[in-house]
Amino acid sequence: MNLILRALLIVLLAPLSVLADGLPSWNAGKSREAIVDFVTKVTTEGGDGFVKPEDRIAVFDNDGTLWSEQPFYFQLGFMLDRVKALAPQHPEWGEKEPFKSILAGDLKGLAESGEKGIVELGMTTHAGMTSDAFTKIVTDWYATARHPKFHKPYNEVTFLPMRELLDYLRANGFKTYIVSGGGVEFMRPITQAAYGIPPEQVIGSTIATEYALAGDVPVLNRLPKIDFIDDGPGKPAGINKFIGRRPIFVAGNSDGDYEMLRWVTGGPQKGFGMIIHHTDGDREFAYDRRSAFGKLDKAMDEAEARNWLLVDMKADWKKIYAFE
Repeated sequence: MNLILRALLIVLLAPLSVLADGLPSWNAGKSREAIVDFVTKVTTEGGDGFVKPEDRIAVFDNDGTLWSEQPFYFQLGFMLDRVKALAPQHPEWGEKEPFKSILAGDLKGLAESGEKGIVELGMTTHAGMTSDAFTKIVTDWYATARHPKFHKPYNEVTFLPMRELLDYLRANGFKTYIVSGGGVEFMRPITQAAYGIPPEQVIGSTIATEYALAGDVPVLNRLPKIDFIDDGPGKPAGINKFIGRRPIFVAGNSDGDYEMLRWVTGGPQKGFGMIIHHTDGDREFAYDRRSAFGKLDKAMDEAEARNWLLVDMKADWKKIYAFE
């Protein structure tokens, strides 16, 4: 058999997981090996761990898992910018919290306003308009806003190794979803371009909407009322409600993903769980137990006992961002 024919047969007969092993930004080591071993197991027909393609569901948190979440959540950055843009129409905000602190550049004061202040901020900046109008506002913001540390558009501050992982899973028959505590209509305008995940495969927190007619034009009005919080125990509930299948792969980075990790890895398929640990203070940010955003404490303590892969960003990733 000549060398060309031999090489062709090797390619044709190789498992799909090997052919699609496109994880160039991952360093060789136990994290990369664990991912490839799992995908090989569930895609090898006739093997004990084989999973039919329709059951290969993978879910990913967004903030801190697919893109950065420091020095604050990107959606909070959007809220801050919206308050500044709307301030000329609301002179009373100069004496009213949390708006007073925002306009003074005092994030500590914003934090001290507590959950009530954050909820009021969200309702003010996200409601009182149609869903189409909100989508345009968000899309325009993404086109102009810049990350405070990297001075790059927010939709470029995504983790290259995780984008490779999404592609790798899809090449092996997985359907990939985002399951995030962030607002679903804040994420949907960019998830297709940023991650290859279409809007209908994005699950997130929502505010109430109401059908109405503007003249003779049907619209959905966004109301100042929380509809669903997709965080903590809300994540497995959202998965069940919107996907209808228990995933076999889950990735998160904080205690807000704890219940989702338990739900996926505690199922009959014994799914694969991974946690992104932010350990690189030079290329990104280093934080875990005491962070105001993306606190990782309980999930990290239980990772080894529950066989969750703890990915060390500094050690496991050659590159963090495509722009490096």
